[in-house]
Amino acid sequence: MPLSSESFSSRVESLKADLVKQGRRVQAMVETSFDAIFAGDSSSAKKVEVLDEEIDAVDVALEKAAVALLTDACQQGANLEPNQVRMVLTIVKVNNELERIADIGVAIAEEIAIFRQCAQGAGAEPPMTFRVLANSSIGVLRDSVGSLDRMDAKLAKTVLMSETAVGAFKAALVKDIQQQVHARTMPLDLASALHDTAMFCVHIADHCTNIAEQVMYVSTGTIVRHMQGRWEEIKLPG
Repeated sequence: MPLSSESFSSRVESLKADLVKQGRRVQAMVETSFDAIFAGDSSSAKKVEVLDEEIDAVDVALEKAAVALLTDACQQGANLEPNQVRMVLTIVKVNNELERIADIGVAIAEEIAIFRQCAQGAGAEPPMTFRVLANSSIGVLRDSVGSLDRMDAKLAKTVLMSETAVGAFKAALVKDIQQQVHARTMPLDLASALHDTAMFCVHIADHCTNIAEQVMYVSTGTIVRHMQGRWEEIKLPG
């Protein structure tokens, strides 16, 4: 029996629900990594490792399920609407973005030892701007997953606009680092770890904007491009 449009939609919705769960899982991992840094808890690195293994397994399962769905649709000559195809493509792309964010979460966890060593040895703590940057990147990740869950174009636009804020917080942190290193109140090891982790925050925001772009693509039929310092929406024909 040919794959009906209704059956296809049902399988797509199931895939999307699994993808949203994956997004929450990735968010939990990133939060765990940052919480461990602020708490000086090196044992949390194991929790991140366990989450990463689960995320990797779900990543593969989602990819296989999406390929199987498209294969069935092609082999059975399903009559699909453009938006249905867009949704499957979005699931595949967002799944990849989430996997890359998870990789960043692991990289953040790998910095825990340096932060802990600096806190215990020299009594050096990250400046408050670091916590602001970390919370901002987590917030952008949360909103990107939320926009995917509800196919919320308005929230997706908020995610796009938030990229600038994350960049500004990163710049403020770098300024704080430079001032404290110059004043010799921050160990170079801590400065290096802060620089690396700040870049991880920016990369998380970049991947989140990619997710937001995909939400815009499905929910409004527009392609979003970052041009000359602003976001432009290009309406697709048809």
